[in-house]
Amino acid sequence: MGATTFDWLLLAVLWVIFAALLIGVRRLAVWRIGNFAGRTANQVDDVIAGLVRKTRVYFLVALALYLAIQFPEMPGRLVFWVGRITFVLAMIQVILWGNSLITHFIDRYKAQKLETDAGAVTTIQATGVLIKVLLWVVVVLLVLANFGVEIAPLIAGLGVGGIAVALAVQNILGDLFASLSIVLDKPFVVGDFLVIDQFSGTVEYTGLKTTRMRSLSGEQIIFSNGDLLQSRIRNYKRMYERRIVFTIRVPYNATHEQLSEIPGLLRRIVESKNPVRFDRAHFKEFGESGFVFEVVYFVLVPDYNKYMDIQQAINLEIYQELQKIGVGFALPTQKLHIESLPEGVERKQTNDGENA
Repeated sequence: MGATTFDWLLLAVLWVIFAALLIGVRRLAVWRIGNFAGRTANQVDDVIAGLVRKTRVYFLVALALYLAIQFPEMPGRLVFWVGRITFVLAMIQVILWGNSLITHFIDRYKAQKLETDAGAVTTIQATGVLIKVLLWVVVVLLVLANFGVEIAPLIAGLGVGGIAVALAVQNILGDLFASLSIVLDKPFVVGDFLVIDQFSGTVEYTGLKTTRMRSLSGEQIIFSNGDLLQSRIRNYKRMYERRIVFTIRVPYNATHEQLSEIPGLLRRIVESKNPVRFDRAHFKEFGESGFVFEVVYFVLVPDYNKYMDIQQAINLEIYQELQKIGVGFALPTQKLHIESLPEGVERKQTNDGENA
C-alpha cells in the first residue's frame, strides 16, 4: 500500500500502546470515580461515573488507531477511512453518552416529583423520548454528511416522502399527537384512577402509542392514545369531595307528625358524621309504595372507603331512629282495586278495612 515495513510496525506498536493506555485510564476512572461517587451525595460525580462506564472499549480501540496512524507515513486513503470509521464509532459513543445523561436526569426527576407532581413526571418521560429521537436524527445526519452525502436534498426528499408515509400511518401518527396532547394538557397522569366507559383502573404508563392501566381485578388494560382521548374519561384522583344522594321510603300509614319529624331527624344524623357537609333533606314525592325522602350531603374527602363507612353509619342510625318514632320502611307492594265483581262472587274485607 506504499508504506514501509517500519511504518507498519510503528503503527502496530503505537496502536497497542495507545489502546492499552486508554483502556487502562477507563478502568482506573471507573474504579476511582465509582468509589468516590458512592461516598458523596453529589450528583455530578454520579453522572461522570455513569458516562465513564458507558464508554465502550471498541471506541477506545478505534480512537487509539486514529491517534497511532498520525505518526508513521501511511497511505492517505487508509488514513481517510480510519478517520471516517472512528468518526462513526465516536457518534455511536455520543448516542450512548446522551442516552445515559437523559435517563439519569429522568430517573432523578421521577424520584423527586412522583409523589408530588405526577403530571410533571409524565411530561419529562415523553420529553426524554423525543430528545433521544432527536439525538439519533442529528447523529445520523452528521454521519451521512461525513461520508459526503448531501444533507439538504435528503431532507427535502424526506419531506416529500414524509407526506406519503404520513398518509399510510395516519393512525400511528394520530396516537403520537394524542400522546403529545396528553403530555401538554394533562387530563390524567401516572397514578390517577380513571373510569373509561366500562373499564376502570390506575394509570401505570403513558407512552407515545399507548396508555396502560392496572384494573381493580389485577389485569393490565391497554388503550391507544387516540381512542383514549375520544372517550369520556372520569378522573377520580382529582376528586376533592364526593356528592352523595340517597332516598328512603316510609309506608303510607305514617302520620303527618311522623312525616314532619323525619327531615329534621335525617339532618341531625348526617350532620353528626365527620368529615361531612350536609346539603338538604326533603319529603320529595309520593312514591308507588310509600312516601319518598331524599337526602343530599358531601363527603369532604375523596376516599371511597371513608364514604362507605360514613354511609353505613348513617343507614344504621336512620334505622334506629325511625324505630324510635314508630316508622318502618316501605316495601315495594301494590294494591289492586276492583270496581265490580261478577254475580255470585262475594267481596272479602282485608285487615285494613278495604274491600278486595
